Amino acid sequence: MNFRQLDLNLLRVLAAIHRTGSVTMAGKTLSLSQPATSNALARLRDYFKDELFVRSRSGLKPTRLCEQLAPAVLVQLHALETAITGHEEFDPAHSTMHWHMSLSDLGEILILPHLAGSLRSQAPGARLSNISVAVNDVPDALEAREIDLAIGILHPRHQGIRTELLFSERYVAVSSPQWRPASGRSGRTLTLSQLAQAAFVVASPTATFHGSVEKMLVQMKLQDRIVLRARHFGALPNLTLTSDLLAIVPEMYAKHLQQCYGLRIWGIPNAPAYEVRLVWHKSTDNDSAHQWMRSLVHRLFKEQAWQNHPLPEHMATGAAIDQQLAAMDVTGCPT
Repeated sequence: MNFRQLDLNLLRVLAAIHRTGSVTMAGKTLSLSQPATSNALARLRDYFKDELFVRSRSGLKPTRLCEQLAPAVLVQLHALETAITGHEEFDPAHSTMHWHMSLSDLGEILILPHLAGSLRSQAPGARLSNISVAVNDVPDALEAREIDLAIGILHPRHQGIRTELLFSERYVAVSSPQWRPASGRSGRTLTLSQLAQAAFVVASPTATFHGSVEKMLVQMKLQDRIVLRARHFGALPNLTLTSDLLAIVPEMYAKHLQQCYGLRIWGIPNAPAYEVRLVWHKSTDNDSAHQWMRSLVHRLFKEQAWQNHPLPEHMATGAAIDQQLAAMDVTGCPT
């Protein structure tokens, strides 16, 4: 086995297939076609005289040799990338980097427009892709360089993963302006009795925001009140506007919906708080480009209007809501 005969680009393919368990998915993460990725795997098998990956019901599984090789390959690829790029001065105005982030659909609604706007003004040559990654797969995706950053309700405990708190959040309920609880007075916060009489719609995304809504309702013994589960948060506004359903959403999103659609916000008693975090791999700690991007994300969360509008003291409807909305700097709302 002659190391000089090994095309080092093939090692990136080995790492990607090991991470995804799929030739097709590995090719997508590396911007390679499926035939090109298959050809690379064939060359790897020929060089190592080993199958490296065997088919199973759940995808390609690494052989014993591959399990020994893949972690070492990842470490060396990270070290090489850091050595080459870590000391370069990053100039966003002339950068052509293609950033890969993992945001949920809620992140696309609330965060991506502001991030895209900043990139277009500060780094017009850069590109950005949002990659769907399940919560439990985020550490592996960061390690394999499939994504550069992730933002969400994330608490990875894996070695080599860094996290920083962006903000703390809680859940609230939103409804059409006309909705009222079936019994009792209409206050700022719904009682448990009123919630037990309501019908809920919840979003159940698979990426970076986990199913903490349903966990909360289970703890409150209200899971039986869920009558509709949507795949995306974007479906919730019209569902609440055209029905008697209460949507359970993060407070940041609730404020956005109130600004855009005039939905009414209701507090939930003893709603647990959760943390939204920025997550990255430690190998990019000293990378000037990644430092710039992380700084940009932090700056956006400090500056954007979605965090600067406190909930109104009185959750009014009709003309009062129109006055509240007129006083706000409404951005990102459909027209």
